[in-house]
Amino acid sequence: QVRLVESGGGLVQAGGSLRLSCAASGSIFSINAMGWYRQAPGKQRELVAAITSGGSTNYADSVKGRFTISRDNAKNTVYLQMNSLKPEDTAVYSCNAREVVTTTLRKPLDYWGPGTQVTVSS
Repeated sequence: QVRLVESGGGLVQAGGSLRLSCAASGSIFSINAMGWYRQAPGKQRELVAAITSGGSTNYADSVKGRFTISRDNAKNTVYLQMNSLKPEDTAVYSCNAREVVTTTLRKPLDYWGPGTQVTVSS
């Protein structure tokens, strides 16, 4: 089975920075894309940023220029550097691994982490 573990969330003042990490473990053969989603209270979950195994990235317009996603394929780990944080960035941030192939199950599946809280105070 594949497990995603997130870390790095917390409380920060507006204008501050946080770095989220998400490590995927298990009998992983390959992961197509990894990304971060967020869900604020009363709102739908939205894509924040995603990165493919080849390094192509995609960002939500609201975070462009402030957030940077990166990935260590050898460690099956994805990072999200968040700078110039705003109160509206407050949400639960969840890691997603898309089209994961394991050594025991060749069918690609998607996996989610449990989420980590990011709170930005004004």
